[in-house]
This record gives sequence, C-alpha cells and structure tokens, in this order.
Amino acid sequence: MNLSQRKIANEHGAEMPADFQSESEVVTSRTNVSFPIEGITCRAWLYEPDVQVARPAPCIVMAHGLGGTRAASLEPYAERFAAAGFFVLLFDYRYLGASDGEPRQLVSIRRQLADWRAAVSFARKLPGVDPQRIGLWGTSLSGGHVVVLASRDKEIGAVSAQCPMLDGMASAELATARTGIRGTLRMARAALHDIVRSLFGRAPYYVPLVAGDGQLAAMASDRSYAGWLRIVPANARNEIAARILLSLPLYKPLRRAQQVSCPTLLIVCANDTVVSAKAAADAASRMKNGRAVSFPIDHFDIYKGPWFDRACAEQVAFFCTALRVRQAKPYG
Repeated sequence: MNLSQRKIANEHGAEMPADFQSESEVVTSRTNVSFPIEGITCRAWLYEPDVQVARPAPCIVMAHGLGGTRAASLEPYAERFAAAGFFVLLFDYRYLGASDGEPRQLVSIRRQLADWRAAVSFARKLPGVDPQRIGLWGTSLSGGHVVVLASRDKEIGAVSAQCPMLDGMASAELATARTGIRGTLRMARAALHDIVRSLFGRAPYYVPLVAGDGQLAAMASDRSYAGWLRIVPANARNEIAARILLSLPLYKPLRRAQQVSCPTLLIVCANDTVVSAKAAADAASRMKNGRAVSFPIDHFDIYKGPWFDRACAEQVAFFCTALRVRQAKPYG
C-alpha cells in the first residue's frame, strides 16, 4: 500500500482519546487532529507509521521554531519519521498557523511550553501509541523548548534538536554584532511599545519576523531572509508581536541540560548566524546521554537539500535506537 492508498486508524473506528477531534478526511499519510489548551484549540497533523511495526508504537511530537508553522518545511521530516515506523504529531502553537488564539502572531515562551505539554499528553492517549516511548523533535526556538520539556518530564524517551536556541543572550549578541547597538535599541523600543499596547488591550505592534541587513526584525540579515523564504509557504505571515524580543534574551534552556537524562541528539549548525552553535555543543557535554553532531552550515540550510537528507538520516537512526524501533518492511 502506498502513501495515497493507506488509511489511518480512526477511519476504521479505532477508539480515540476523550478530547480527540478528527476535523477532516485523511489526506495521504496524515489526518487532521486537534487538542485543547487553556480553552484554545491547537491543530496538528497526525502521521501513522508507514511500515509494519508492532503496536503500540512510539510517537515523535514536533513543532517549529520562532514564528514558524507546521507547513514551513516540517512535513518532509514527519514523512521520513513515519516511513521509519513512528507515529508523528506535528502541531502549530496557539496564535500561529492553523491553531486558534488571539491575537495572531503572538509568541510566548511560557505558553508554547504549555502547548508542548498538552501535545505530549494528547500523543500519549492516541490509539496505537506507546505512552512510554514518546520522542520530542525541535528546531531553532523549539529546539530549546524540547530540552526544557525533557528536563521536567522524565518519561520522555528521546529528544532530537537541530540548530537549537539554547542561550538567548548569546543569540542576542549575534544579532547585535549584525545590527549594532542602534539596531538593538530599535528592537527594545518596539518590544516596549508592544507591551504598553497590550496593557491597554490594544492590538499588537508587529515587526517583521525576518528581514534584510540593517532592517528592524526578529532576524535581520540577508542570509536569514533568503533562508526563510526558501522554507515557508507562499501565504506565510512575515510578522510577529514585538514583545517577544525582550523575552528571548532571558531564555536559556542550556541551564536545564544537566537535568535531561534521556538520549538526546543535538544537531549543530557550525556556521549558525541566528543561534549560538557553542551553546548547543556545551549542552550536549552537560547531558548524561547527549551527543552533538556538527554540520558546516548556517541556520536555514538544514531544511532543504543534501543537509536535510543528512540531518534526517542522523535523526531517524537516533530515534530508531533510542525508542527501540527496528527498520521494518513497507506496507504492500
């Protein structure tokens, strides 16, 4: 059976969790699902294993980085994991993408961590999923989130984080090196303006998520802008509520690295101009079961082309070992 022919469990009457919602017909290898968080609906794609594996099977929970959505080049990763024998739950955070929540384009570290906890809880209740074999996959900002989650939830089975944002201050210093003090002050003023607006119940003050050299944006460089354009869909919103610009420098998942006990793979982009490659290498050295793999590329190079293939190969092999999945035969 190929991807377009295969049917998914709930289509055959499998029992779903009490808060499970199937929102549309199956599309090729995935179905739309949703889960609640603080009265708001988060939407996700659920992929089933595309090979013959024993049930219950492990599940990998995934989400994107700063301002990113599931449609921004994460589908190929999910498809590779499903082809290797995993369930995959790929979700959008509140306020972003297909998920609900107002105001739009709001990024809150605290709320995103809560979204992750809700997604993991939801995955553990899915039919056919082994709740003791949950893996976390993160990239960029979410690469930091999965480290924090694993440090708190000792039942997580494995973590893979690529180009992870593990030291917000180090990332801010990289930004200052590009934009200068004047650029940093512009970002701080924009963030304070947005915070003041929020206190009076007004709509957010938005800044571009990505822009070229010398412009006001969360990521301001020609290389980042070109890289972002390569991975996002045509309808992607290039804006973000500016308040996050004050929170990011204070976020340091690196501090939690020593509390992560599960097997962890950190894929480091050695030429990263967005996040600190050194922080990722340091995190791996602090973890009981951490391992770092370094690629000679920049932040956005990992999502496409040969470096995507290499990253996927590393991560598939890692998850198969850590979550105990044998390479199996495809259906048919």
